[in-house]
Amino acid sequence: MNIFKQIYPAIAMTVVLTVLLGIVYPLVVAGLARVIFPAQAGGSLIEKDGKVIGSRLIGQPFTGPGYFHSRPSAAGTGYDATASAGTNLGPTSQKLFDGVKSIADSLSGEDPNTSIPIDLVTSSASGLDPHITPAAAEFQVARVARERGLSLDEVRRLVGKHIEGRQLGFLGEPRVNVLELNLALDESQYREQ
Repeated sequence: MNIFKQIYPAIAMTVVLTVLLGIVYPLVVAGLARVIFPAQAGGSLIEKDGKVIGSRLIGQPFTGPGYFHSRPSAAGTGYDATASAGTNLGPTSQKLFDGVKSIADSLSGEDPNTSIPIDLVTSSASGLDPHITPAAAEFQVARVARERGLSLDEVRRLVGKHIEGRQLGFLGEPRVNVLELNLALDESQYREQ
């Protein structure tokens, strides 16, 4: 009994399958994606004046009072795509409670008669969520309108135009992409001047 006759087919199949499934298949799929879905395969990047300013898929911080703010991020130092992660803090965690309370206290002055939407005080599972709920956008309308010198109706109309529905009509929840909304806000104000 020759051991080489038994090992050779296993080694050959490992090499063949590694080349086919580890090199050829990924290259074919990536190539097809670039041809069929070029924007998505390239990271759904958003450009302004020929410069990449973000992605539709990855959140980023907006801290100015004239902008809609994103969800808090637990990814690295904030919206760090290389450190995507949630906090992993449980509902009984004092650290989670203190963090949520701190953010809620800072937001309570914006609209004292309205409850703060949960997505404005908690981070998403990835820490990179580019969306907020329509309720979170509505909560911020008064501040953004005041800071930009716009009417509430103008800002609400802009928010309404940027509400994305459920995927395929039944998956997920309605949402607003914060980067796209803020860019549209800048663009609308630029057109008025």
